[in-house]
Amino acid sequence: MPELDRVLLEPFQFAFMQRALAATVIVGVLCAVVGAFVVTKGLGFIGDGVAHASLLGVAVAYTLGQNIYLGAAITAVATALSINFLSQRARLSMDTAIGVIFAFAFSLGVVIMSRVRNYTVDLFSFVFGNVLGVGVDDLVLIGAAGLLVVGLIALLYKELFFVAFDPVMAEASGLPVARLQYLLLALLGVTVVVAMKAIGIVLVVAMLITPAATATLLTRRFHQIMLVGAGLSAVASVLGLYLSFYANVASGGAIVVMSTAIFLVVLVSTELSARRARPA
Repeated sequence: MPELDRVLLEPFQFAFMQRALAATVIVGVLCAVVGAFVVTKGLGFIGDGVAHASLLGVAVAYTLGQNIYLGAAITAVATALSINFLSQRARLSMDTAIGVIFAFAFSLGVVIMSRVRNYTVDLFSFVFGNVLGVGVDDLVLIGAAGLLVVGLIALLYKELFFVAFDPVMAEASGLPVARLQYLLLALLGVTVVVAMKAIGIVLVVAMLITPAATATLLTRRFHQIMLVGAGLSAVASVLGLYLSFYANVASGGAIVVMSTAIFLVVLVSTELSARRARPA
């Protein structure tokens, strides 16, 4: 048992691993909560679009020497709101609106990045993630933004739930459906920015979708999907950090791999249980 204790405790003797643990758990829980809406409303593509479009904000802020988080947040929220606006006002399908705005913003971000003479680790960490580089200031920002998003969802849970699942009845009941839809998309944009530092733009959509998708295999109640997804996401974050530490691999990728592995285990288990329950 002493050997097991050493294996379990050794990674977190380092301050950077402690910060990484806190950051990944916060990000994992946040992504699972927002991801419940993403999965149940079929917004996976918009999550991917917002994540990639935020590269434009990162590139602009980096080039101007401004706060990268702020640049990414402005672009992510603006992209999410623009997609919804374009799909409603221009009578385009949501997928088409996402494709137009996502392709433009991401391409413009690549163009701006290509003008930077020397790509740096700091810039690319937002693309591929660098949770081991999370500082105290980053952790405070991640925690504050996460608390804001979860707090707003908790405060307006009934309204957001009603609008998400039955917007027609919600509007008939007098709820400001359009404003609540824009708010939900704005919260999605903030979540993308919060997750960027930990797992990177490329992998954000995986953490938005996979834990919530796993939770839907275990329960059908929406609030339970949030809670179960948050728990599974936190477990995947911890296991991913252990894998990253001992296998010397990228932390963001390791977390997503563990989250996907949990999904596959649950999928196989539920399928086997369903087969056993069927009458012969």
